Amino acid sequence: MNRNMYETPFNTRYSSKEMIELFSPDKKFRTWRALWIALAEAEKELGLDITDEQIEELKRHKDDINYDVAEQKEKEFRHDVMAHVHAYGEQCPKARGIIHLGATSCYVGDNTDIIIMKEALEILKVKILKVIKNLSDFALKYKSLPTLGFTHFQPAQPVTVGKRACLWIQDLLIDLEDLNYVLKNMKLLGSKGTTGTQASFLELFDGDYEKVKKLDMLIAKKMGFDSVYPVSGQTYTRKQDSRILNVLSGIAQSAYKFSNDIRLLQHMKEIEEPFEKKQIGSSAMAYKRNPMRCERISSLARYVIVNVLNPAITASTQWLERTLDDSANRRIVISESFLAVDAILNLYINVTSGLVVYPKVIEKHLMDELPFMATENILMEAVKKGKDRQEIHERIRVHSMEAAKKVKEEGKPNDLIERILNDKAIGIDSEELQALLNPEKFIGCAPEQVDDFINNHVNPLLEQLENGDLKALDVEIKV
Repeated sequence: MNRNMYETPFNTRYSSKEMIELFSPDKKFRTWRALWIALAEAEKELGLDITDEQIEELKRHKDDINYDVAEQKEKEFRHDVMAHVHAYGEQCPKARGIIHLGATSCYVGDNTDIIIMKEALEILKVKILKVIKNLSDFALKYKSLPTLGFTHFQPAQPVTVGKRACLWIQDLLIDLEDLNYVLKNMKLLGSKGTTGTQASFLELFDGDYEKVKKLDMLIAKKMGFDSVYPVSGQTYTRKQDSRILNVLSGIAQSAYKFSNDIRLLQHMKEIEEPFEKKQIGSSAMAYKRNPMRCERISSLARYVIVNVLNPAITASTQWLERTLDDSANRRIVISESFLAVDAILNLYINVTSGLVVYPKVIEKHLMDELPFMATENILMEAVKKGKDRQEIHERIRVHSMEAAKKVKEEGKPNDLIERILNDKAIGIDSEELQALLNPEKFIGCAPEQVDDFINNHVNPLLEQLENGDLKALDVEIKV
């Protein structure tokens, strides 16, 4: 690390090695060379005077990039693509004259961006599946553990810990669906020329439009794509960037929701994120166990959600066939959004791999509120015994108000149960009341919903995790 120079925190603190390398200059420039090879091969197959010897020369030097020459040439030309064309040409003197034949800078620039984004989405897809796997295991383990539900962060009808986890999973399933759709529909720019008319290629092929079309598809196949954009300006439509970053924003939104929920639950001491043996929660308050990983998820997610405005503005302000006001913005926004979501998912995997649940605290909070929720059941039980419904309703209402006053104004425990037991007019004994207060009577279909959801909607997707590489997926949290 050069401590005298700024370095993005994504490299030093947050993102994974595989994602950092994917958006590295070396990956970009090696992809440029792969595209130049694909172009030369396709042009040869369609009849241009390009030899096998020239192509083999290009292939020999695909990965040993002479960066010193490229950097010197860029200082001279003020043009990064032409700098690398000349640098490649110095290594490949026999092929020099056919490198970049008929192409414009966006042939390598735009196609490389699409290739890298596709690979990045594949990395994120695996990580989303890993989070879903962690959460589905958690949901099944705690599918029947009753916990206080909350609406408006006010106590509400009980749910189960596992059912709540299914809400987090469902958001990720939506993200996965969107990601898969985008992956399936990603297209290369192909070889479209300076304004998208393919005029230079039509000239190369002596006016043979069919060969021009075949060139597009040959390049796509060689680079692992099934299709290209049928029409373009000089660049592929920037709507594609906007669509992709919307997927990244969706993932960030889902992770943000999860991290906020865990932060609330950790405040209540019900569920905590992992806390390592020597981890320090506060430099001043030694007792603290701050939810720092979930807070970091929230922080990075906010960055991604805001960042998605950039490609939306870029897509809507491109002039005619091409303007360059997108370039510097895209160079930062696309890579850093992917690096941020990668970091978010690394944290999400880490946290869900070691969530700590405190059933006794969960039970205490539930039982503090359950008497209020059980009053309707108590009322019905009293009526079954022949009591007057309106009279019992009023007595329970008065007891409830008094119990709530004790809790809120005097800070004392909820004594509603004792009040009801001591009210002979209600006529409910202790054994009957305990049966009515069984938390499992208040969770509805939650355990069954968990089973159905995991079996029918999650497990079919998780079959992908049977692949050994996915099983072995692990992430390192740097700090």
